[in-house]
Amino acid sequence: QVQLVESGGGLVQAGGSLRLSCAASGRTISNYAMGWFRQAPGKEREFVATINWSGSSTNYADSVKGRFTIYRDNAKNTVYLQMNSLQPEDTADYYCAARSRAWGATNTREYDYWGQGTQVTVSS
Repeated sequence: QVQLVESGGGLVQAGGSLRLSCAASGRTISNYAMGWFRQAPGKEREFVATINWSGSSTNYADSVKGRFTIYRDNAKNTVYLQMNSLQPEDTADYYCAARSRAWGATNTREYDYWGQGTQVTVSS
């Protein structure tokens, strides 16, 4: 089992930045592809970014490309999401997820473990 705990959310003004962290425990995540998703009120959970086990490959939703960066530190068993140029439409609960199979998945059903989420609110 892999336990994931997100942190780093909060309230920020439009144009600001936040860095989310996802700390894993229970197992090393060095063999796992990792992803970040978000869910705004009244909407379905959507893909944000994913990274392969080594950090050498990443993929992003079009809505965050160029503004968000996913990266990982396997020595710390942690994955990060650096979010810059935040906009009110980025307001959501952000979740990290782990997948034991090939990286690149963008569907929530393809991930095996989930954190509880951290709230991000961007004011205009």
